[in-house]
Amino acid sequence: MNAPATTELPVLVIGAGPAGLAAAAHLLDQGIEPLVLEAGPTAGAAVRQWSHVRLFSTWGEVVDPAAEKLLAPTGWTRPDPATYPSGGDWAEQYLQPLADVLGDRVRTGATVTGVSRAGRDRIVDADRDAQPFVVHVTHADGAEERLFARAVIDASGTWTTPSPAGASGLAALGERAAADRITYRVPDMKDPAVRARYAGQRTAVIGSGASAFTALAYLADLAKSKDGAGTKGVWILRRGISGSTFGGGEADQLPARGALGLAAKAAVDEGHADAVTGFRTETIERADDGRLILIGEDGRRLDPVDEVIVLTGFRPNLSFLDELRLGLDERLQAPVELAPLIDPNQHSCGTVYPHGHRELSHPEQGIYLVGMKSYGRAPTFLAMTGYEQVRSVAAAIAGDLEDADRVELTLPETGVCGGAGLFDTADAQEGDGGGCCVPAPQLVRLGAPTAVGASAE
Repeated sequence: MNAPATTELPVLVIGAGPAGLAAAAHLLDQGIEPLVLEAGPTAGAAVRQWSHVRLFSTWGEVVDPAAEKLLAPTGWTRPDPATYPSGGDWAEQYLQPLADVLGDRVRTGATVTGVSRAGRDRIVDADRDAQPFVVHVTHADGAEERLFARAVIDASGTWTTPSPAGASGLAALGERAAADRITYRVPDMKDPAVRARYAGQRTAVIGSGASAFTALAYLADLAKSKDGAGTKGVWILRRGISGSTFGGGEADQLPARGALGLAAKAAVDEGHADAVTGFRTETIERADDGRLILIGEDGRRLDPVDEVIVLTGFRPNLSFLDELRLGLDERLQAPVELAPLIDPNQHSCGTVYPHGHRELSHPEQGIYLVGMKSYGRAPTFLAMTGYEQVRSVAAAIAGDLEDADRVELTLPETGVCGGAGLFDTADAQEGDGGGCCVPAPQLVRLGAPTAVGASAE
């Protein structure tokens, strides 16, 4: 089959999440037709899987300007910009209406299985850049399809590829066999079946980011409830507890993020969770009673736990891009020009300067990884960063390099920027809304942990 002329083709966007739908809005704003392919059954499918978790960014920080412009004629009104949406709120009140406006430009149940150049595998140089992209898609009913595109924006995120419990980056020995007692997501304790799974149980939480904080706080709340007597958390950290373990303190300009760290700290201080530091999981064994025993690389064996919540971050799925020539940093799996700016050893999201199409480009012209996927394994990502990325990329695809290079974005300074908050109480929804001018909660010292050592990533 001969490929059509590149100029007649749409820009194909992979993923109908926040960044993907915003990319479509910006492309339309540039007069370019987008086609969005979403593997899930609905727009925002990944966000809906953590619908019970509240963001620590406000509505004012999670709505894209081009998307809002597209929504305005429909009578859509952005929720109070000072309040914090849950994942469910974000999906139902913003992502789904945006997908509805885009209409047939968004196709759900469409999984991208491969991207290449028409008639050119990874090896061939001849006339490569003149060929359109060819995209292989498998639909929910098993049917396969071949599509062509002038450019590809991969906004598929990292949600489907969580990192394992094993500290080596590989699954711990026995981890897969213990899958019935392991989850890689923050449990929804409002779901009766999920609540019953953890009530009265001893649960290990592996991780040290916002998701781990959330899980620890949820377990502490369960332990204090009438039906949760005996609930106990075991917080597994690969590092030790330091002044920055629980967040940015006064430096955190996202107050909800600071409060989340304090909730995790309270879980330890109040005895609802024991901290085990310097523990790098190597093996997970099943005890005679079915419970799990975590064994560290130093030989330490922890007391058995009933459940394990692994929250060690996410990584990009690059398998379907294997025929393209990507320029990725060998450590973070992020674009090489972007990686030094987002290295979590050096930066928080507030210290990453604004960036756009140039930092997101690859040796293969016309392919861009945006949104959470652009950060590879780095955890410090904000929605507003993704929105500015796709604005710049859309302008570059349209040939307006002056507009594409005009990257302007002010980010709140914070210790860790990925993740969510716990703000389900009325007083947490009120007040100043978490802008840069709102003081963060004061951090206080952690007393001696009640269990062995502390720290994970």
